[in-house]
Amino acid sequence: MVTDPIALVFPGQGSQRPGMATSWQDHPAFARWKEADDLLGRDVTRLGLDAPSAELRQPVNCQIALFVHGAVILDAWRAAGGEAPVVLAGHSLGEYNALVAAGVLGFADALRLVDARAHHTQDAADAAPGTMVACLGYEVEDVEAACAAADAHIANDNAPGQIVVAGSDAALERLREALTAGKGRVMDLDVGAAYHSPHMEAAVAPFGEALRAAAFADAALPVIANVDARPHRAAGEWPDLLRRQLTAPVRWRETVGTFAELGVTEVVELCATPVLCGLVKRTDRTIARRAVATPEEL
Repeated sequence: MVTDPIALVFPGQGSQRPGMATSWQDHPAFARWKEADDLLGRDVTRLGLDAPSAELRQPVNCQIALFVHGAVILDAWRAAGGEAPVVLAGHSLGEYNALVAAGVLGFADALRLVDARAHHTQDAADAAPGTMVACLGYEVEDVEAACAAADAHIANDNAPGQIVVAGSDAALERLREALTAGKGRVMDLDVGAAYHSPHMEAAVAPFGEALRAAAFADAALPVIANVDARPHRAAGEWPDLLRRQLTAPVRWRETVGTFAELGVTEVVELCATPVLCGLVKRTDRTIARRAVATPEEL
């Protein structure tokens, strides 16, 4: 049977929710949680089942839990005979799930990289404190100009009218002042670091060591990289792309444009809470969208 071309996508931090793994406990794919427990020597399973929102929000917990949860749903999707995608992508942390889905990384190597990424980005955040805000309703050119004046940085170009900016508290206050006369609004985000910006520079070298220890393979399917919004297959490209991802903006709006270039007619988001479906809708309403967050939605 011929199916329409789909893209499988995975969200990043902010899509977590307490108890997100509960509905999957009786599914064979739930075994990924125990595998993560054994690989990292910690109770990762508890993060998916019992951790309160404040604990789950911490980067060293959130990134691990979301990665494992995405791996569970991917395994379940495949076991249920879900359609094979023509391309894969993930937003920030979700890129690691996309790389597992494409065969670029094995689960164990990807898990260790996510663990290293979580710890090194937390260390970088401690060294260069900052946070992030969402600029809603503004043109990207206006936000770029305000960032230049405020010494802030675009971290996520998510969709038309939805741009996330990272910086110090002082820089983001200057950004607000620079955008006051605009038509949009600036909304605080509940994150503890200025991700995808120069504030993460201290994480680059130590994370590079972790990347050198991981085994990368050529992709069975193209994966669209966050840093350039272009599809990649070659194993040798990914260490540099993942290193650059720490300090470069996530170009999700352009990623949706790449889906259209590749003939994608539907995006399927494997997630704890749908996030990317909404961004796709804001960017290109001709692309259909659905999310799989529970076994019933397979």
